[in-house]
Amino acid sequence: MAGTHLYQKRLMTALEEQRAYLTANGGLKGLEVLAATEVERAVRLFRRDGFVVIADVLDPDQIAFLRNGVTEVAHEIIALDRARDGNRGSHRYSFGGSSLTRSMLHRPEWQMLLELPAVLAIISAIFESENYMLRSASGDFCLPGAVNYQPLHSDMRDWENDDASPFSAFHDPRGHLTTRDLPCPYICANFIPFDQTPLNGPTRQIPGSQHSREPIPTLKDEPEWMRLSTVCPAPAGSVQLRDVRAWHGGTPNLSADLRAIPNLEFYAPWFREPIAPGISHTDYCNLSSRAQEITRFHVADSSKQLEIGYQVTPIPKRLTEPS
Repeated sequence: MAGTHLYQKRLMTALEEQRAYLTANGGLKGLEVLAATEVERAVRLFRRDGFVVIADVLDPDQIAFLRNGVTEVAHEIIALDRARDGNRGSHRYSFGGSSLTRSMLHRPEWQMLLELPAVLAIISAIFESENYMLRSASGDFCLPGAVNYQPLHSDMRDWENDDASPFSAFHDPRGHLTTRDLPCPYICANFIPFDQTPLNGPTRQIPGSQHSREPIPTLKDEPEWMRLSTVCPAPAGSVQLRDVRAWHGGTPNLSADLRAIPNLEFYAPWFREPIAPGISHTDYCNLSSRAQEITRFHVADSSKQLEIGYQVTPIPKRLTEPS
């Protein structure tokens, strides 16, 4: 018993020291949080850094609606995982990865995110076209107790055997080009329903890494400046638009609260990979005409009923190895 007590005391001391260190040093230096009207600047920063943060894309009522929705879903998911093993590492979960449809479009909160003109306008400007479409509706959350760093990774890789992944379609048989040489193939819009701070598990983002062919450093080799390169402070109601090729990863949630970043992902007009149905025909018919256009490949047949529910299954090890 004395040994257990001593271990717990040392652990609490280490966590307090880490909280103090991240409070003093965490946060991406020079992070700019733009207004939704700064469309041209948003495009420039996105293309330079591989991401950009836009404030006030959600009003207070929308923030509250989204916050309540993600919290409700998170509680449904963690009720299936008493050990808090997660499916993206301990105390870390993917919304879409936990959904039986692999999508969160059955939830009104995610449907609301399709109806934000300011966000869609910036995405149109980045793609230089309105002819893009939804790839997925997902996101992730981490709980207090997520004390490890998630390895840096990219959300996109080049061709693999279809048995390994259906989401690795790009292949240049000449061996000249990789996805790193292309314009952005798809954008992830991470919405921020809770203020993002150095302590509640903000995403760390490595500026300019979207075109890098260098090996992504492991947790062992990652320099300290990368560990501290977190997207914070960022206020609730913001959105972070990411080029999915850019290196990023989760960080410890040393707060007392859930941190969630629901997302929508959008394919460039010239890029496609598999899409599975994620919204019922009834819900689809209630969307605006613009949202229907974006989600037209996600709607289930009117004669079929979506199987709605959650499960907690592992996601690839490259995203879940411990620090």
